[in-house]
Amino acid sequence: MGGNVLREFNGRTAVITGGASGIGLAYARRCASLGMNLVLADIEASALQSATSWFEERQVPVVGVITDTMRKSAIESLYQEATARFGNIHLLFNNAGVVNGGAPAPVWEIPDVDWDWVLGVNLHGVRYGLQTFVPHMIAHGEPGHIVNTASIAAFIPGGGPYGVSKFGVILMSEALSHGLRARQSRIGASVLCPGWVNTRIAEAERNRPGALASVRNPDGTGLPIGTALSDGKSPDAIAEIVFQAIENDRFYVLPHAGWDDVVTGHAAAVVARGDAFVLDTQTVLARRSKGIDV
Repeated sequence: MGGNVLREFNGRTAVITGGASGIGLAYARRCASLGMNLVLADIEASALQSATSWFEERQVPVVGVITDTMRKSAIESLYQEATARFGNIHLLFNNAGVVNGGAPAPVWEIPDVDWDWVLGVNLHGVRYGLQTFVPHMIAHGEPGHIVNTASIAAFIPGGGPYGVSKFGVILMSEALSHGLRARQSRIGASVLCPGWVNTRIAEAERNRPGALASVRNPDGTGLPIGTALSDGKSPDAIAEIVFQAIENDRFYVLPHAGWDDVVTGHAAAVVARGDAFVLDTQTVLARRSKGIDV
């Protein structure tokens, strides 16, 4: 692969959706430490302003763009601002993600507004990012890389819209990788499937659009997994692992080895051609207390 792998970062440009907090902000810090230009996209204006100011104070070339990744037009505007400011894009992190709050419910009881919001951000937002940025990244001919954020939740039953969206991201990312290779492009691809990470995603209802207000969870209660998240890996640790994958052109990035049995268990259930794979919620939440790297 040689010259097709992105290993030189200084002076190159990264676009990061969900870039004002959590894993996205950790990506930004890592990119800045490598001398990259930053384009931070986020729907949360206050967090975006805070993040952008932090980098500006440290003389990092940065632009912040308020972006609703549910709308393709917003991603297209992001592309226009990014290329107008910095020219060629070399790293694309399709990272923005949300999870609907409130108590878990059977899949048939989850209302359309939850599906529309979560799939709109988590799945279609990735699709819009690829449709908008990939042609440019192929055309400029320089090495680059794309990282799509999925989740180990893709392999855990009962996750509703979130798990469905993240399974879709994995399949979309696999299709992306095959397509880039078929075109003999100089662009690599990775899909990140983390377990618990210390972010505020459980509070994602704070950024839910009014037009898709929750019917089942009108008070905007977050998902009851905050303790598990706060005990999780740091976003900076995740960013370090992801950049190792970029520099070695590795596709699957699973930073939590303690979830490997879930992935293999899911696959084993499929080829066994029997009952659906089962992993109950209490088992999921208890894994951290057992000292498992989740």
